[in-house]
Amino acid sequence: MNALQTELACSITEAEEVVRQELAGVGFGVLTEIDVAAVLHEKLGVSRPAMKILGACNPQLAHRALEVDQSVGLLLPCNIVLEAAPGGTRVSAADPLDLMPGPALGQVALDARGRLESVMAGIAAEIERRGASSEVQTGLTEQV
Repeated sequence: MNALQTELACSITEAEEVVRQELAGVGFGVLTEIDVAAVLHEKLGVSRPAMKILGACNPQLAHRALEVDQSVGLLLPCNIVLEAAPGGTRVSAADPLDLMPGPALGQVALDARGRLESVMAGIAAEIERRGASSEVQTGLTEQV
């Protein structure tokens, strides 16, 4: 699956603060959050590097997509993944064009992708402004 992604030289806690700010700036709110490492430790007794999933939703985009195809509800909310990476934190989201292919949902997917690209660029810029470095992946990253 293709992903929109940025790597930041900061903690997950700092990255999450900036991610939430940037999501709000393009009309997304965070509806859910899962601390994957904590859940797996609690339920399975395993330790793993930090990973947090934020379930974000833009009500206007969600409404537009659901008007076209009710099964889009299976994709909501949009997951933003923050995970420990060498030297900091990786932030990624699935490419909406992969999730909502075809002409009927194409405009909604393009709008969502543009907003998420803006979020990724905004995160990188804000972390840099705060004095840390970041590496924005241009385009998409192929995820397995």
